[in-house]
Order: sequence, then C-alpha cells, then structure tokens
Amino acid sequence: MNIGKLNVLRNLVAAMTVCLSATSVAQPKGFNYDEAKVPQFELPRLLTMSDGTPVESASQWTAVRRPEVLALFEEHVFGTAPPSLPRLRIRLRSQVDDALNGLAIRREITVFFSDDDSGPQMDILVYTPAAATGPVPCFLGLNFKGNHTIEADPAIHLPMIASPPGKEPPLAQAKDSERGTRAGRWPAAMIVEAGFGLATIYYGDIDPDFHDDFQNGIHSLWPDQQGADRPANAGGSIAAWTWGLSRALDVLEGDRLVDGRRVAVFGHSRLGKTSLWAGATDPRFQLVISNDSGCGGAALSRRRFGETVARINTVFPHWFCRNHRQYNDNENAMPVDHHMLIALAAPRAVYVASAEKDQWADPRGEMLSLFHAGPVFKLFDRQGLPSDVMPQIDQPVHTDVGYHIRTGRHDVTSFDWQQYLNFAKQTLR
Repeated sequence: MNIGKLNVLRNLVAAMTVCLSATSVAQPKGFNYDEAKVPQFELPRLLTMSDGTPVESASQWTAVRRPEVLALFEEHVFGTAPPSLPRLRIRLRSQVDDALNGLAIRREITVFFSDDDSGPQMDILVYTPAAATGPVPCFLGLNFKGNHTIEADPAIHLPMIASPPGKEPPLAQAKDSERGTRAGRWPAAMIVEAGFGLATIYYGDIDPDFHDDFQNGIHSLWPDQQGADRPANAGGSIAAWTWGLSRALDVLEGDRLVDGRRVAVFGHSRLGKTSLWAGATDPRFQLVISNDSGCGGAALSRRRFGETVARINTVFPHWFCRNHRQYNDNENAMPVDHHMLIALAAPRAVYVASAEKDQWADPRGEMLSLFHAGPVFKLFDRQGLPSDVMPQIDQPVHTDVGYHIRTGRHDVTSFDWQQYLNFAKQTLR
C-alpha cells in the first residue's frame, strides 16, 4: 500500500495541525519538517510470507510470519542479542517499608551477571504499594541518569558513571546533588497510588551510552561481541539494553511483591526504541509503551521526516547493528519498516505516544506505524487504531492499542503517565 504522496492530500489538514504547532522549534538544516515533502514510498508487506503466501490467520502469523519479521529486524536493524547466562545472582541492597510518605515499599536489588561481584551488574529500584495484599502489576523501564534521580531519597545508592574514551576519570560515582532531578519523569507516588509497581534501572549499568567498540558493559562478558570486526549483525547498545530488561523481568517473575505475568515495559526516546524491541523479543511483557521514540523506534523510517536513518547511525553508531548502516539514505531498500516492529507485540497491548513540538521524532510517522500494524492485531480479534488521521492534541485514543499526541516537547509528563495508567488498568487487569 502506497502511503506516501498518494495520501498526503487526504491527511494534510490533520498533519498541518501538528506541524504548525511546532513552528517555534528550530528545524535542523537538511532535515524535513514539511508533510508535503514526505517522499513517495511503499511499505513492506506485513502479511505476506517470504515465499509470497498471504497470512490469513493468527496461527500463520505466530508460526511463520512473525519469526520471519523478527529475524529481519535482528539481521538488518537491532542485531542479535548477547547469549543467555546460565544463572543470575541477586542480592537485596536495601529495603524501606515506608517510602513515599508511607505509600510504598522501596527496594534496591543488585543483579550480578557473573560470579565476580566486581563484574557487570545492575541495580533495580523497585517501588510497590505498601497497602497491597498480594503481587501487583508493574511498570519496568530504563532511566537515563541513575536510580537516585527518580526520588530525592538520600538512601538510594549512587551508581558509577562511565566516561567515553579519552575522558577522565573513566569511572566516577554519580553526584549527590542529582538526587530527584528526574522525578517528574517517574511519578512513583502516582503509579503506586494507582495500585501498580514501578521498577527502573540506570541504563548505563547494562551498557554505557557511547561508542568504544563494545568493550564496556555486558559486552565485556563475551569477547567475540567486541571490537570493530564483530559480526555485522551483532547487537548494539539497544540490543544490550533490551537484554537487560529481560533479565530484570527474570528477577521480577520470582519477586513475591510483583506479578511477573503482568509487567509493562516502558521507555522514552532511545529507551522507547528499546522498549519496542524488548516487547518484540520477549513475549512475557504484556504491555509495551513507546514514548517519543522516533526514528528507529515507532516512526516509519521511509517517511524521512525529522531524524533519519543516516543521521541516527552517524551520530549514534553503537545503537544498532552495522548492517543497519547500509540503509543510510536508502530506507526504501530496507526489508522492514517500523509498523512491523510494533506488530511483533501482537496480540499484546501496545501504547505509542508523541508530543506536538517533537517534530524530530515524527509524531505522524509514529501514529502511522501503530495504525499499519493493525492488520496483525485484527488476526487476533484485537482492535487497532480506527483511523490513520491524527487525533486531536491531548485526546487519547484507546482500543486494544493506545495512542496520544500531547501538548509540549520531547519529554515524559504526568499527562503521559496518566494515560499509561488508565490503559494499564484496562489491559493488565
């Protein structure tokens, strides 16, 4: 189906509503923010198997087409995940039974990825309702600056922060002054009061977010995954962060305060790309939430609106596998696009969110991905987005999937979280 210039006129009014709201945001030179300049393209066929056979049932999707699509993303976009581990070691670092003014039990759980206590490890910060009488559904997501930024609690452990090559010191403890500085993105009290748990991990614990030929983080456990000559389909940092989310779910499944069968994976921006890949690769996640994930996440790459494949692979060469670079300025040659990434979560629930001033992330392209994943949800008698016309700003659309575009910029707000909580009450309970 051609959804490029063929559909521009039909959708131009709705698209202009979003684009005009972003006129105060500077447009990067050489990048398109004009809906009328979106190139003509044709999406890869979602419901056609590699041998040309149409997919007509949920069983065909599950048995044949889904594995094909997953393998294409592994080979051409995210790369393969690191190998599994024979076992995880966990240790309770701390517990407070009256956190958040008595609302929550707050714990820090250290997860060791080897038998060496000084080797790669991550800390999971977990809040659960103090008044809960049994295991609760839980949101799980990675954070950018450290668990200590989630709440201004002086007892939360300060992580070690790695520096890029050439910067000193190579490893330094996070600053005490940063405590609680990202609390607005992680409204723990709101989440707990709604009856949910919240688990979060500093993403740098799993893989520091800079390019050093994969010498650091969990990659240090597997020498064949390191160096410039590593396989072209070897997973980059997004694959590593995704691997870490699955290991966190391993832990939560055995946690007496969390219902490991009802976990939503959440992520913002590059970590929204990660949450989508986690939902694709790990079917245990029952709800997948992408917040402003843009290029390489929810947005359709072929639209070349805002950030592009070439730009993201150039500025962040460690995020994706090396094979992904062959699609720089060559998106139409990709055997996949990101509606197929969202479809990999079906029939589980998916929520995609955008912001009106975040044109770099292509809000319309994010919405269109969710819409064009709809035929797979329909195979399972689930309802996707009812229309490919952008909804009104701050007017969420909830079916068996969810979407909203809200007022504001590239961020996570209380409005976003209120929609995720409303949707989770519908899908996780």
